[in-house]
Amino acid sequence: MQRNNQLFSNISSDGQLEFSLREVDVPTPKAHEVVVRVEAAPINPSDMWPMFGPANLAAATLEYSDDKKIMSAPLFPGMASRVSSRLDQVLPVGNEGAGTVIAAGESDAAQALMGKTVAILSGATYAEYCCVPVQACMAHNDGTTAKQAASSFVNPLTALGMVDTMRMEGHTALIHTAAASGLGQMLNKICIAEDVPLVNIVRSQEQVDILTEIGAKYICNSSSDSFKKDLLKAIDETGATLAFDAIGGGELVSDILTAMERVGSKDAVGFNTYGSPSNKQVYIYGGLDFSPTILNRAYGMSWGIGGFLLMQFLGKITPQRVAELHKRVADEIDTTFASNFTEELTFKQAMTPSYVAKYNAKKTGEKFLINPSLGV
Repeated sequence: MQRNNQLFSNISSDGQLEFSLREVDVPTPKAHEVVVRVEAAPINPSDMWPMFGPANLAAATLEYSDDKKIMSAPLFPGMASRVSSRLDQVLPVGNEGAGTVIAAGESDAAQALMGKTVAILSGATYAEYCCVPVQACMAHNDGTTAKQAASSFVNPLTALGMVDTMRMEGHTALIHTAAASGLGQMLNKICIAEDVPLVNIVRSQEQVDILTEIGAKYICNSSSDSFKKDLLKAIDETGATLAFDAIGGGELVSDILTAMERVGSKDAVGFNTYGSPSNKQVYIYGGLDFSPTILNRAYGMSWGIGGFLLMQFLGKITPQRVAELHKRVADEIDTTFASNFTEELTFKQAMTPSYVAKYNAKKTGEKFLINPSLGV
């Protein structure tokens, strides 16, 4: 049986993170499974909570020898309760990646992938090899490299899922925060191509410029003194009643709902005690700010706040629709869904506190991937 270097995360009940590189066996694929030699695995913001949880990474230390490869860091005081469900469990990490299928089970679907470049959605891609069901694979067109295919799932399918959710729930326009991210740029390209009004919320002029360059029409800068006025105007022009928020903490969700309410109730007549009757919905899908979400209730009674997860969305749509989305991503991997990477990291670099500080900063325009072929 082949051996495999793989990254794991463990948060102990005494408040300590251990981020470790271990050698484990590569499973023999079952009939419906394939083994992928991982050649590129991106580090997404959605990976960093499973990797590190609420650890104080500024206090991280690395022990790296032949016998022990562990980055350790203490949790911030009082934060262990936020991860109580995973305490003292050694968990694999890495939501997605891409590589070459080197072994396949006996099913026709598995055998059809032999030798192909595929993207995979696994939760364990920070490894030299990954065994996954064929349903977790996205076959790419001939000529596509693993690096090009590395970010095929999380950002592309989330962006497509936002537009599908809008239509499924009867909305006609979208609002998106942290909108200059890689995902945000993909969402803009989709909405421009499909004539979907999209209100982008960013936090700097540099990010305004990024979105302006790709053709975004509605961009609101939260650092501007006129932000709330600009947001109200954009919602008035688009009629947006659905938002996807990557921030999580603070008052932004409340500000969005309040602006939706003001637009929705401006033409109301009579005794309108409960506010605008149109449903206003915000889905929080990220946690760039882990502080509490503050709600200043000035938006009537027709509203909702919930969470949005890619896997839950994919579970709601038909297998045929999933296949259609996969094909679109594969066909547009160099255009709509192209990703640029700042740096390729070895396993050791991915564990080194100075590198962790760089990618954990989640800066716009900076994206890192782990390339297991570079060695340990």
